[in-house]
Amino acid sequence: MRIDLEAAAPAWRQIADQLRAALVSGQLRPGAQLASVRELALDLGLNHNTVAEAYRQLAAEGFLQLERRTGAVVLERKSPRPPAGEQERFAVRLRTLLAEARAAGVPASALQSALRRAVEELS
Repeated sequence: MRIDLEAAAPAWRQIADQLRAALVSGQLRPGAQLASVRELALDLGLNHNTVAEAYRQLAAEGFLQLERRTGAVVLERKSPRPPAGEQERFAVRLRTLLAEARAAGVPASALQSALRRAVEELS
């Protein structure tokens, strides 16, 4: 896991996003025990509250069960049905992200390759 402290996204969101990707792709299976909040915080050089917030977010999304003595355990989670308009909201966010990348000089071919790889990893 990598955290970019210079990124616009807060560290807790970066942690949650990376863990969510691992959960959705099947890299983390139901029943798996995650590192404790304190262990991951030490590994990443972050405050434990930062990691705790990421874990709480994933628990609220139904990915994790948080218990005091056992820590964070991956739950079985079925894919939810998207709320009305979610696909269009996602398409707008994706277009915005792609426009930012193009404005920064990232070639369209690199974006296509990255998008293909991301879809394959999450499928």
